[in-house]
Parts: sequence; structure tokens; C-alpha cells
Amino acid sequence: MIRKLTLCASVLAFLHGCSVFPNPEARRVMDFSAATVDFRAAEKRPYSLRVDTPYASDPFNGSRILAKPTPWEFRIYEDVRWRDTIPVIVRDLLVQTLRSANAFESVVGETNPVDTDWTLISELSAFHTENGRPTPAIMIELHSQLVANRSREKLCTRTFSVVEISPAGDIEAIVQTFNQAGAAIAGEVAAWAVHCGESADSSDGNRSGQAALR
Repeated sequence: MIRKLTLCASVLAFLHGCSVFPNPEARRVMDFSAATVDFRAAEKRPYSLRVDTPYASDPFNGSRILAKPTPWEFRIYEDVRWRDTIPVIVRDLLVQTLRSANAFESVVGETNPVDTDWTLISELSAFHTENGRPTPAIMIELHSQLVANRSREKLCTRTFSVVEISPAGDIEAIVQTFNQAGAAIAGEVAAWAVHCGESADSSDGNRSGQAALR
């Protein structure tokens, strides 16, 4: 059973604080650990990649750690939050993982002003716990596209979904399981992205038109 949750009458009220039960500032700030991924590219692709912050609607664009005990209700874990908004946490994890995978010539976040060949665009549709038996299940879902910046052509599209069961119901175990689920989905994104790069260099021509720039 999910412990220490604050219930709000609706998602909107939940985001702005409940009028009956005020939502105090969280006392604990959580983060993902350093990115670790088993995937390593066999060969670095000759492209630079920008990772945009994933799009997300309420409540996934906030910084609170979310639970969804029923299909129609979100709750938050009391006194704890992520160090930044969930989309920023996911963006930073993707950047770190893609760099560690040695998959591209360079990988930057969207705040970096440098020009790049491709952009990774994503939509975040799940980043929460759900009731598990007997402990919570962590759910992360990310719909991603690789886009060639010069032509704006979509090179590859895929939806990634990961479910990890927490070994316990306390917040430390839940955050650790979020880390494991995040590492798993980031590793899948890295492997997919580098293979998309390989297909763009296939014998029927460079679909993005970026190789001619090099």
C-alpha cells in the first residue's frame, strides 16, 4: 500500500495545493544517480544530437513524486520531490546516457546554443507509481522521434515503456526503483537512436541530408 500520500480533489487542485489541506514545501529533494547503461555503440555515428526536454502535460510537468492508486486519481508523496521538474530529470538522464553510450559525435541538451544535425524529441506520458502486489510498480513511458534538423524529416519514431516493481513501499526504495526504470528506458533509447543513425546512412541515400555537411 502506498504510504504517506497527500490526496487532492483533482489534478488541478493537486498541482496548486489543496485549499483544505495545504501542500507545504517538500523537505527532501531526490535525484537520479549517475547514468549507468550496458549499451555501448559499436561505432560512433558522425552526427551531433540535441536532446530536447520532453513535452509533458499536468501532472507530469511538475517536480512532485507521483502515485496513481486508481485509474482516475493522482496523489503525491508527502515531504519529498524531485530536484527539478520530471521532464528536466528525464532530459538530463537521456543526455548522460547517450554520452556514455558513445553513440554520436556529440550530444547536447536543448539549452546548448550549438547547431546540431539531429534532435531527439519526446513526449512523456507516464512517470509514476501504481498499486502493485505487494509493493508499488514504477511506470515510465516515453514517445520519441529523431528529427533531421536541416530537412525537419522524421527519421525514426518509437514508444518506450518500462515497468519496475519496487522491493518495498518506502520512499527510498521507490526512488531507487525509479532510477532502475530510468536507466532501462534511457538505455533502450540510446540503442534505438544509434541504429536509426545507421539506417540513415544506408545505401539508398542519406535520408537526412546531413552527411553532405561533413
